[in-house]
Parts: sequence; structure tokens; C-alpha cells
Amino acid sequence: MNIKDLHKDTKAISTASLFKTAEGNVTSIQILAGEQLKEHITKVTALLLCLSGEAIFENENGIKLTLTTGAYVNIEPGIKHWINAISISNLILIK
Repeated sequence: MNIKDLHKDTKAISTASLFKTAEGNVTSIQILAGEQLKEHITKVTALLLCLSGEAIFENENGIKLTLTTGAYVNIEPGIKHWINAISISNLILIK
């Protein structure tokens, strides 16, 4: 199996559940180049890991990080954040 096979290249933002437990879940996210995962808030601490591509993670506190293959960011609960894809990006979100 391959993460990229879970997503179609025609949808701006695509998500697929990889694993769920009573405590949390793991989600695959694909964002096409030039697209944005719009501003939102998580209720729990999360980890965002870049599998491929290049994306910019930003939050309302002024944090701006470039995510490339292998890069990750810890996302704080209650803080607005968003992601802009520079190139087609495959990410894993762990909550």
C-alpha cells in the first residue's frame, strides 16, 4: 500500500483515515500545489508530519515553518493555524 494511492490528484484537499483508536487517530492529508488547508483549530495537541512535497505551516502566534520531506510540527490546541502547499504535499496528522 502507498499513501499517495489514497488520494486523487484532482481534489484540492483530500483526507483519508489511516488508523483510529478511542484515544485518537491518524489521518493522511494531501494538498495540491497552490492550495490552502484553511484556518482552523484543533481541540487536542497534534503532530503534523510531511511525507513529501513542500508546504508552509502558519499559526496565529506568528509561527511560520516550511515543511519538506521528514519535517514535522507540534500543533497546539486552541491556536488557529493553516497550511499552504507550495508543491503537491502529502502529510500525516496524528491526534
